[in-house]
Formats: sequence, structure tokens, C-alpha cells
Amino acid sequence: MPHFKLSSKAAVTCKGKGHRPIEADILYGSPNKSFYFTSISFNPLETWCTADIRDECSMAEKVLNPAPLGLAGFGFTTVLLNLVNAGIMGTSALPVVLAMGIFYGGLAQVFAGLLEARLGNTFGAVAFTSYGLFWLATVGLIMGFFGELTPAAMAAYLAGWGVFTAYMTIAAMKHANIIKFVFITLTILFFLLAAGEFNVAVHIIGGYEGIICGASAIYASAAIVVNDSYGRRVLPT
Repeated sequence: MPHFKLSSKAAVTCKGKGHRPIEADILYGSPNKSFYFTSISFNPLETWCTADIRDECSMAEKVLNPAPLGLAGFGFTTVLLNLVNAGIMGTSALPVVLAMGIFYGGLAQVFAGLLEARLGNTFGAVAFTSYGLFWLATVGLIMGFFGELTPAAMAAYLAGWGVFTAYMTIAAMKHANIIKFVFITLTILFFLLAAGEFNVAVHIIGGYEGIICGASAIYASAAIVVNDSYGRRVLPT
């Protein structure tokens, strides 16, 4: 009988010949046990199973989750920009922020959004592609690619993103608690920064709030990667 070594990166589907389909967990310490099965769910740790030689078995690779990439790109770029907004770092740090905004906050998020679209995840696709393009647009505005920017125009821009994030927050209520937190704090951030265009104190408060928002997205990214790698819940979400 053939042996199939399963890992946390794979799932098994088998087509039995005339046998009743069953679903079962593959247990440890059973390298010589045979199964007649069409599908099996298993503990995502390395283990062994066997299948009858008359069954046709195939290994299907685990689907990539692009969310950690998008969350990390968003989170790290958001923290960097808001360190400047809060006055913790000076405007001399803007080149770092702009570079991150183009490549990690911008292009990486768009890429993550396209991967989410391929998986049929409407929420993830809309969120990551939108915020990726937000960062690319914001870099263009900061660098003056589109002409002089007035406080009123920037406030309208940020408030518009606040409205978008508000309805995305409603959709986020169906997701994990950490994702809810990211979107709630992001909605508040956009409106604070919009108001901050006319008030320095509000702008600084928005900067600190933005650091919290970005840090929560970084945590969400870390939790997904760590939990996926260990095959169990290590970091709560």
C-alpha cells in the first residue's frame, strides 16, 4: 500500500472505487492503517496515513492567504507617516515614508488585493486595492505631482476616504475582532486628519491615533502568519 506523508501545506482528496465516502481525522501513530475515503480533514501537523492502492489520491496545495502582506504594507506605512503627523519624527523622514508608500503601502497592497480577487474575496480585494491606490495617490499629492494642494482640498480628500472606510467598517463587523479594530480606528483617523488640516492640535492627535491604527494592522498581519505557521491559535485575533 502506498504511504502519503501529509504536511500543514497540503490537503488530500481521494476517489474510492465503490466505497462509501467518509470524512475522518488522520491520527498519529498509525502508519500502517488503511483508509477507504474520498475526503479527509486532518490536524495541520506533520503526520502519516495510508490509502488503499485501488484509490486514486491527489495532493492539493494549501491556498495562499494574501491578507498578511496587505495588512503589513498598510500597517508599517501608516505608522511611519503618523510618526511624522504626531511630531515624533520631523519632515526629514518623509523620503522613507514616500518610498514605503509607493512600494509596500502601495504596490504590495494592490498585489494583495488582486490575489484576494482571485480567491473571490470581495472585502479583501476592495480593501487592499483601494488602500494601495490611496497610498500611491497620497505620495503623488505630497510630492506635488498634481499641483499645489490647499488645506480644504486635502481635507475633502481625507474625508472622502473616511466615508469609504466607514462603510468598509460595517462590512468588517463580519470579520475578526482585530480587523474590526483596524477599520474603526482607520475611520476615526481619516476624519481626524481631515479636521487637522485646519487645527494643528487635532492633526497631532490624529498622528497618535494613526500610530495605534497602523500598529493594530501590523499585529493582525503577525497573528495570521504566526497562527498559520504553527497550525494553531498562538496570537488571538
